[in-house]
Amino acid sequence: MGTSREIARNLLDIEAVKIRTDDYFTWTSGIKSPIYCDNRLTMSYPELRTNIAEAFVQLIEQMDQKPDVIAGCATAGIPHAAWIADKLDLPMVYVRSKPKGHGKGNQIEGTIEKGQRVVVIEDLISTGGSSIEAAKALQQEGADILGVLAIFTYGLEKSKQQFKKAKLTYQTITGYDEILKLLAADGKIDEEEKRKLQGWREEL
Repeated sequence: MGTSREIARNLLDIEAVKIRTDDYFTWTSGIKSPIYCDNRLTMSYPELRTNIAEAFVQLIEQMDQKPDVIAGCATAGIPHAAWIADKLDLPMVYVRSKPKGHGKGNQIEGTIEKGQRVVVIEDLISTGGSSIEAAKALQQEGADILGVLAIFTYGLEKSKQQFKKAKLTYQTITGYDEILKLLAADGKIDEEEKRKLQGWREEL
């Protein structure tokens, strides 16, 4: 079983990914969706989180340039960034969604130096907004962003366009298409439901 399919299977097994075709979830962005992915649950499963970290490391090793620093997006990207940084013996920072309202007012916690190559770690990509904002905060400090890596993507066209506009690249371990294949293979969804789930994304 390939890494993408294996991780997708694991996410379904721990119920990190849930599908509801009759009662849509509401995302933070306000989007109504038949799928919800909560990768925070992966922290509670040592074998799975190790497999995820190793999958991230494989993606990083395939990059033309290697990072000097691993950056986690607050909050769900932070633990994965820590495990990756540990495996690669690299420094780590994390990026808040906005600067702190007290103390030094930091948005980036940890030490980042101008010119350092950085890989940004996120738990999932929906519209891409939070990942892009984190990357921009790092760029403002002079960092060279090699790319954004995430566990899961819904594969929305909006995210592709946003990353393109921001002149950033992203890769994910697995995603929505892999989940649909597994659900269909398991008999959890029929062809009509599969078409409905595919159509939802195409209509966004």
